[in-house]
Amino acid sequence: MKTITLRCSDEEYKKLQTIAAQQERSMNEILREFIRSLELKPSP
Repeated sequence: MKTITLRCSDEEYKKLQTIAAQQERSMNEILREFIRSLELKPSP
């Protein structure tokens, strides 16, 4: 497993923190779910 550093605004951090609290999940879980939901464009 890899570790990354994420730079975000105070507003973005608060939004992530609030969503995580509402869903009773960690911010890490929220971000990993978001990343998994992204679609890759096919390579030419």
